[in-house]
Amino acid sequence: MKPDSKNNAYFTWRGEFLEPTSASVVSEYPLQLIVNGREIATLIGSPHDLRFLVAGFLRLQGFVSSLDDFVMFSVCEEFGAANVRIKGELPERLKPVLTSGCGTGITFTLPTASTENNAPPAQLLPRSPQQIFSLMNELTQKADQYRSHGGIHSAAIGRDGKMILYAEDLGRHNTFDRIAGEALFRGIDMAGAELVTSGRVSTEMVVKAALMGISLIASRTSPTDMAINLCEQAGICLVGYVRGGSFNVYSHPEGIEAFSEQPKIEGVTGVILAGGASSRMGRNKALLEVDGTPMITRTYRTLAGLFHEVVIVTNSPLDYDFIPCRKVPDIYPGFGSIAGLHSALTHSSTAHTFVTACDLPFLEPAIIRHLCDMRIGDYDAVVPLSKGGLEPLHAVYASACKDVFENAILQGERKIIDVLGRMNIRQATAEEVQSVGGRTTSFFNVNTPEEYEGIK
Repeated sequence: MKPDSKNNAYFTWRGEFLEPTSASVVSEYPLQLIVNGREIATLIGSPHDLRFLVAGFLRLQGFVSSLDDFVMFSVCEEFGAANVRIKGELPERLKPVLTSGCGTGITFTLPTASTENNAPPAQLLPRSPQQIFSLMNELTQKADQYRSHGGIHSAAIGRDGKMILYAEDLGRHNTFDRIAGEALFRGIDMAGAELVTSGRVSTEMVVKAALMGISLIASRTSPTDMAINLCEQAGICLVGYVRGGSFNVYSHPEGIEAFSEQPKIEGVTGVILAGGASSRMGRNKALLEVDGTPMITRTYRTLAGLFHEVVIVTNSPLDYDFIPCRKVPDIYPGFGSIAGLHSALTHSSTAHTFVTACDLPFLEPAIIRHLCDMRIGDYDAVVPLSKGGLEPLHAVYASACKDVFENAILQGERKIIDVLGRMNIRQATAEEVQSVGGRTTSFFNVNTPEEYEGIK
């Protein structure tokens, strides 16, 4: 028998950024029901005692009244199917799908998040937690205003934390249908909107949200495990337990902006390159701790305080599951840092990109801001100059540099410095760096065990 819940890794918002954690979520299990050789339903519910679920469903549908009415009864949990033969005949036209939504919602097919009629997934732009709290508070106030008795679910869609449509119904899934219907009548485009609900988020609700083009779902309660998986596939940020100034994020945590109250640098994406082999260190440098925190976590938090979006370039994304941002691979693996830089520019959504390595534990925000302020003009890149020379992995690049680095890779080049020599770059001198109050330790990177021991 499958467990009714299982552990999931997710993130919890408390204060200014998301912290990795894990806990159990309710399992949702689809069971295909085949009676007398006909598929008549998919029952979606908890995975325990499935034989009781099947027998009870057939009894309440009027197909059986005693155990003697069963000729064969087989439930295969591995394949999610129940194969039953009964003595009686089935009606000619019958193929409902019963969902896990309260009120026993019935549809005649169970679409998936990849249905052809889906609205195209909107770009998952980071939202501030304050927008989610604001929309959920408005949902609660609206429900309290209109509800005269208990047992009613509510839902709403909004943008930027402001409500656009509101609906309530006995069934939580029905609230999504009502919103979709009203939007149709009023000509409201829901692509990229936020959807908040008072009820548990199930697979059917995720499918409905995906069909509407919703990019974020937030609930006052929890999602099911299958809902989490569907949101991951559909590119939807799924938030649960929104209450008391905190919430959990179960999928696409990059949809939540960290340090949202701090002033951010507009028009620049922050990117961390985490694809190095760490051959001199002998182990993954990014995961080494400085003052009790992995170096890549320190780098992420610094950049998250400066930019609306932070991206990690890595060919091993599972190594960095504890970082709540988008992970992208090298497009030309095997070419080292120049391939990482090219991937950073390819996946950046802004005109400029600040690129740094994962092994710089003492990044100085004042220096990064200064480099970004210098990007105005016709420069291909703004690169600081330290005692060791140019620092190409602590620099700001224009999006047009993507083609330059791609051409270099196709020609077999591997050294970023050589490519910079053919570009129109603006150098930030050591004197400039010091004038903005930045520390030169911002450029210090950790390559060897001896260097690491020196800073622990």
